[in-house]
Amino acid sequence: MTDFNKEFLNALLNKEKFDEFMRTQLEEGLDQLLGSELTAFLGFGYYPYAREGWNSGNSRNGSYFRQIKTQFGPIKVQVPRDRKGEFHQHTLPAYGQHTDTLESTVIQLYSHGVTTREISDLIEKMYGRYYSAGTVSNISKQVASQVENYHQRQLSDKFFCVYIDATYIPLRRDTYQREAVYVAVGIKPNAHKEIIDYRISPVENIGIWGEMISNFKERGLEQVELFLSDGFVGIKDMLKQYYPKSKFQRCLVMRNIKGKVRVSDRKEALDDFKQVHKQSSLKEAETVLHAFYDKYDSKYSSMIKNLQKIEEDLLVFYQYPKQI
Repeated sequence: MTDFNKEFLNALLNKEKFDEFMRTQLEEGLDQLLGSELTAFLGFGYYPYAREGWNSGNSRNGSYFRQIKTQFGPIKVQVPRDRKGEFHQHTLPAYGQHTDTLESTVIQLYSHGVTTREISDLIEKMYGRYYSAGTVSNISKQVASQVENYHQRQLSDKFFCVYIDATYIPLRRDTYQREAVYVAVGIKPNAHKEIIDYRISPVENIGIWGEMISNFKERGLEQVELFLSDGFVGIKDMLKQYYPKSKFQRCLVMRNIKGKVRVSDRKEALDDFKQVHKQSSLKEAETVLHAFYDKYDSKYSSMIKNLQKIEEDLLVFYQYPKQI
């Protein structure tokens, strides 16, 4: 899963990489669905190269490629064939080169909390009368197990720091919508970085974060030195509930400052605040921060009061060596 973690993280930070990542996942997902469909059609319940399929009257017979247009760009799908030529797949359109339904289906397979039954319902909408509910369930289990294994895999017992944040990306359900992708990225004491877990939900919600963090405990993550997050309401208290000994660093609040000052003062205010995070010690950073308060309090008292309320979370990283 290490490669998947790295690719997913990089993809979220770059649209071109995200499109390429999704094309790869779509290709792999569709190849798996098509392979599962042929397995169901043959009716023998055997997989490629299994002894049970020998002398059964029909068998797999290689594959051919089809190019499909998706919202992320063209993908090349491997369509399997049977030896008698009787297999007609129903995953892809018969003649067209574009499918929106499949994109929605495959992406749903990787979304938060999707059960086998829910995946079966999605596939059943495509297959219609072609397969019974039992067959659809058997097909979906082969794909769903990979997702479940990822979300349930055992975690390291400790991470030095864990970044948690939600980013909104457009997803195709019944319509295009921007939905929240919750991502927890951890850095181990040996500096190895990995995505601990992710969820997808229509909006950012403290309940989803609580569900994710409690799940970390269940999967073996016992110790986190430092959490880094934005100021989402309730996030600090929730983290302390599960990891009471961990520290909490508030992400930079440049966007908040930018929205609270006049355009004519914006550049100067942002440049001044950036200096808070460029000092060589906690004491120096506090001096610069308090000077920032004094300079802008008369014009932007509301902004300064908000900063003072969260001051204890702004400079936590100064408690660690400069390399960290």
